[in-house]
Amino acid sequence: MLLIQHPDEVKHALNTARLVALGLQNAQLIVAETLENIEHYIQQPGYRACVLFPGEQAQTLRAYQDNQQPLLLIVPDGTWRKARKILHCNPLLAALPRVTLAPGLSSRYRLRKAPDAQALATVEAVTYALTVLEPELDFSPLLRPFDALIEGQIRAMGAAVYQRNHAGLKN
Repeated sequence: MLLIQHPDEVKHALNTARLVALGLQNAQLIVAETLENIEHYIQQPGYRACVLFPGEQAQTLRAYQDNQQPLLLIVPDGTWRKARKILHCNPLLAALPRVTLAPGLSSRYRLRKAPDAQALATVEAVTYALTVLEPELDFSPLLRPFDALIEGQIRAMGAAVYQRNHAGLKN
């Protein structure tokens, strides 16, 4: 897995791309808007590179079939606008096949407004994607630090502030 994080995201309290990189053995995190030598990253022997990002041509992820070549999931990380900019600034990346998650998933990220109810944090999208690809494995531990960070932020802001500013948000 290759996570490409927009530089503006590095300092965010809930840096979920970093949670993924720390939680998965085969995940690499690169902080950049434009990648030098992108071919080096996307041409990994034995893998089919694809971008986990919705789009018209995106195929819904499905579990691996017997003898199917594994995917090198490339995940742009940032706001929707910044993630699209990563794709725009890297034409080779934008030209790769896209994969997406099945509709109907909802975010646990109760502290942000999202463009729609199915917008997920990077750690959520990666966890759901890996669960689809390899359903025999349990990737839910990736979400534990994410949940703990959210709960910590809610406690720090206090119940009244949370209720006033966030409790009614639809993710």
